[in-house]
Amino acid sequence: MIEIDIRLARPGGFSLAAAFSAPAAGVTALFGRSGAGKTTIIQAVAGVVRPDAGRIVVDGEVFFDQARGIDLPIEARRVGYVFQDARLFPHLSVDSNLRYGERRARATERPIRFEAVVDLLGIGHLLKRRPHTLSGGERQRVAIGRALLAQPRLLLMDEPLAALDEARKAEILPYLERLRDEVRLPILYVSHSIDEVVRLAALMVALADGRQIAAGPVAEVMANPELLPVIGRFDVGALLECTVARHDEAFALSDLTFPGGVLRVPQVGRPVGAAVRARVRARDVAIALSRPEEVSVSNLLSARIEAVRMQEGPYADIELSVGPSRLASMVTRESVARLRLAPGQAVWAMVKSVAVDSRRPESEPS
Repeated sequence: MIEIDIRLARPGGFSLAAAFSAPAAGVTALFGRSGAGKTTIIQAVAGVVRPDAGRIVVDGEVFFDQARGIDLPIEARRVGYVFQDARLFPHLSVDSNLRYGERRARATERPIRFEAVVDLLGIGHLLKRRPHTLSGGERQRVAIGRALLAQPRLLLMDEPLAALDEARKAEILPYLERLRDEVRLPILYVSHSIDEVVRLAALMVALADGRQIAAGPVAEVMANPELLPVIGRFDVGALLECTVARHDEAFALSDLTFPGGVLRVPQVGRPVGAAVRARVRARDVAIALSRPEEVSVSNLLSARIEAVRMQEGPYADIELSVGPSRLASMVTRESVARLRLAPGQAVWAMVKSVAVDSRRPESEPS
């Protein structure tokens, strides 16, 4: 386990307070806008920043404890750090950059092998090239490989995709998924992109202005109404853990079951019985008082209104239950008044769009 409970204050008025735990493997995302304190947290874990108070414990070893006077030096913490920019040595080949990371590890502590890392990240064909000949995504994959070959007990990733365009992000995300699923390391992943968090992370710590707003499983944190200012009104929504029920080859569609209903989505690349995660944005959920007929929307779910929250401006947030599952809907305040929407009311949720993460969970056999 990773245990973090730190506080610090800096000249200029910035202060940070965060307290959360993360598991010994998998991705924990630190999410928030610029200036929220995400990078400061991982710098404290790495030993670059010293908190004013608190403690940091990784796998039972105390990295920092202000009360006991413990502050391990950076080199003793054995953390791998991947920056927004790859920071490769420009005069060295890819192979030599990777070997540099390997040389930093103790000879007796090399469970992560060179060949395995090269295969995992798909960089075998790049070994003889220099960094300036690589794409942004390729450079980041090499940087991740170098960090892994240093045999870290923990991997820190600070906005690793922020400098990439959408095409390069799409290129590197599958490799990050493989890293998450195949390398048994805890990863603290800093990002301001909710799409990256939903796709990669199991746990999420949401921050704003140095304050920890929420921490827990991604689906639970995403459902927290306090996160509207952090996530953004047009990105807030629900996450549903689904199972692929069937594929309709004729129309290139798939049926996904979840507790409370079925979603019909563009065909996913997973077999029947596979677990997938579906993200439904609140802006993509409309509400009807009776079952709509002859409409193009395929996903019509019987629902119940659990809460109506009026917001400033034209919008209102509706919390819906679909069996034991929860959805969110963003409608106008005028619609709330016109339809007389209220808690306890039976309605139909019309889901216009669903984003599906078709990654293979660790528990699913190959």
